[in-house]
Amino acid sequence: MTAILQAEHRWSCPNCMTTDVTHEVHPHSRMHRCRGLGGLTVPMVPDGTVCKVEAIERADYIGKELVQLDAYNRPIMSVVTTRDNGQDCTVYAPTAKGEVER
Repeated sequence: MTAILQAEHRWSCPNCMTTDVTHEVHPHSRMHRCRGLGGLTVPMVPDGTVCKVEAIERADYIGKELVQLDAYNRPIMSVVTTRDNGQDCTVYAPTAKGEVER
């Protein structure tokens, strides 16, 4: 008899209580659109992890840059996940746009 083992990773979000399960063998992370953080695409954490996930609003001048906005129309610079053993940061870089003259 051969046993077939399948990896199972359980994920959760401390802001909106969304959960998910992945079966990827290699190291990976899970992202989702979080209702608790205004619809931003943010990382989930391994189920059972005690942490804080918070959106950081942009503090600099935006001008004509195309920036990430949350559901409340606030410009968001990043999302920081803080745990007992450190922090992770997801950065939303502004998008450039250009024009071509004819």
